[in-house]
Parts: sequence; structure tokens; C-alpha cells
Amino acid sequence: MREYQICTKTIMDTTDPNIVFNNKGESDYYINYKKNIEPYWHTDNRGYEELLKVSEKIKNDRLNKDFDCIIGLSGGLDSSYVAYVAKEIMGLRPLLFHVDAGWNTDRAVSNIEKLCNGLNLDLYTEVINWEEMKDLQVAFLKSQIADQDLPQDYAFFSGLYKFARKHKIKYVLTGANYSTECCREPEEWGGFPGIDTLLVKDIHSKFGERPLKSFPLVDIFSYKLYYRYILGMQVFKPLNLVSYVKNDAEKLLIEKFGWEPFQHKHHESRFTRFYEDFWLPRKFGFEKRRAHFSSLVLTGQMTREEALERISKPELSEEFLQKEFDYVADKLDLTRVELQEIFEGQNKTFHDYKNKIKLIGIGAQIMQMFGLEKRLFR
Repeated sequence: MREYQICTKTIMDTTDPNIVFNNKGESDYYINYKKNIEPYWHTDNRGYEELLKVSEKIKNDRLNKDFDCIIGLSGGLDSSYVAYVAKEIMGLRPLLFHVDAGWNTDRAVSNIEKLCNGLNLDLYTEVINWEEMKDLQVAFLKSQIADQDLPQDYAFFSGLYKFARKHKIKYVLTGANYSTECCREPEEWGGFPGIDTLLVKDIHSKFGERPLKSFPLVDIFSYKLYYRYILGMQVFKPLNLVSYVKNDAEKLLIEKFGWEPFQHKHHESRFTRFYEDFWLPRKFGFEKRRAHFSSLVLTGQMTREEALERISKPELSEEFLQKEFDYVADKLDLTRVELQEIFEGQNKTFHDYKNKIKLIGIGAQIMQMFGLEKRLFR
């Protein structure tokens, strides 16, 4: 078994089995950031000028259309701030698009309403069929893989891409960014890259009980190739071209819209919060907070000492997490005993099921070769 080691510059460690260290104890996450991201990431006038160029291009392409672009809005920080940037800085007319997969916190719902009203923007909400959503989530739990947030992710992104295609909206603006996400979660931590319909259909065929008649699924190769090169759809990340500092962005949204912050990243979804704060660390030993905090360390928003202190204890109290365990079980029509039995079951990985990870990996390498993906991808 590999001897435990932690990066001397971030808090990424050997819970990522493929992490590499140099003789100074610096991990490949740190080295990749310094070599491939930091030198090419401009949030000064160069970024602002690029932002305005893109804005003008979108406006010109969308003359006489109801909306310039579409933004997936969860009520969390990244998507909320990109909505603000799109309207107030870029001068665009975005359609805000929300997918309700059944797990919204009250705060997320409130934040979405406040942003729509404050920015005077239209919102379209797509509600996923709960019986299908529930069936797919239980199937994934029974599969015993670490990637338990895939059903929600698939619903969010597929729903948005299908809607954009149907309504011929070419530009998708996302809250993806280097500032809080430059340290990408490894695949082993439930960071499966992209929508793999082969994987989801295999898992559902083994553990699902009802057909997914309306559940949205758009395969990664459909939106990376067909949507992009045939339909001309483009994904743009504005937060990489502006000064995006987590605390400053939260303060601005609070002051302007009465927006309410969350304890931690992804806490706008009750299932994601439970999965990342309870299920994943306790069942698999993986802490996504390591990547989240390491991103903030790399971008100067948190010291390594602060990150080590925060990772040393749970984000949420034991009493709260146990109540959430009961809530998740009840919402999925499982008893606490049934969910506990799944939790204690033998861990597996997506490699135990049919998947396209090799093809996706080749695609990622090509993207890195052309500078389209600068984060460490594995």
C-alpha cells in the first residue's frame, strides 16, 4: 500500500491514487496550475477586453432574438455570479434556466427568485419526473460506485442542452472557472467526466425498476461534437475573464440582491450536500473539499493552514448529518435500514460497468493538446 503523502503547496494527497509528487513534495496539481493555468489566465484589462469581444459577438449573432444566451442557474455562487456578469457587465439578455431534480434547498429557491427579480431576467424551470429521478438515484446507490451525483448532473446538463437545441439558443454561459475549480477532482472521487449514456443505461438496466421515458440524457459526444460542430452551439466561461474572488462575489450578491451564501460549495442541493459531506468521505474515504480548498489555496483565497484546519473536521454537525440520512432515505422511499445496508455494501467503481471512459480520456487529451482544457485531467 502506498505511503501517505500530502502536497506541500495544496492539501491534495494520496487519497488520489494517481497523484504525483516531485522531490520538493509538490504535487502535479500545483505544478499543472503554475505551468498551464496561471500564466494564461488574465482577469485584468486583457480579460475584460476579451469579455467585451465575446459579448459583442454574441449580441451580433443574436440580433432580433428573445435571448442572447442561456445560463443554468442553481442558486449557488458560481451560477449566480455568472448571471450577474452576463447582465450587468456584458450587457447580455440571458435566459436563466433551472432544472428542478427534487433536491433544492429553500435557500437555493430563494436565491434564484431574488436574482431573477433583481436582474429583471426571465426564468424557465424544467421539473424532472420525480419517479424516474428517484428510480435512477436508487439504481446508482445500489451500483455502489462513488459517482452518486451523476443522475443530478445528467439531469441538469442534459435538460439545458436539450432546451437550448430546441429553441435554437447557440450560446451557453456557465459558472465553470479557475478561481474556485482550478484543482479538478480526480475520477476516483466521483468526478466522472461528462455524460456517459452507456454507463447510466448499464447501471439502470441492472438496478432500475421503471423505464426512463422522459429523463433527459445527452451523451458527452453528442454535445461535444454534434451540438458544437454541427449545430454551432458554444459554451463560454465568463468568470475566467473577470476578477472572481469568492468572498467578494458573495458580498456583492448579498448587498445587491439579498442573496444568501451557503456553508460550502454545492450545498444548494440537499442530496449533493449529503453525498459530499457524508456518503463519499465515510463510505469511500474521499473528501471533495480537498480539491475545493486546494483551488482556493492556489488562487490565494485561503491559506494552506486554513485549509488544513477546515478539512480536519466535518463541515456539518453529526446530528444534522444523521437527520439528513433519514431525509434522503425517506425521500427515496427507502427505510433507514435499507439505506444503511447500501452504505455498508461492497464498494465498486464505474469500471465495474460498461462505460466510455477510454474514449472520453482520448477526447480530454486532445482538448489538452489544443489548450481547451488546462486543468489536470485524470
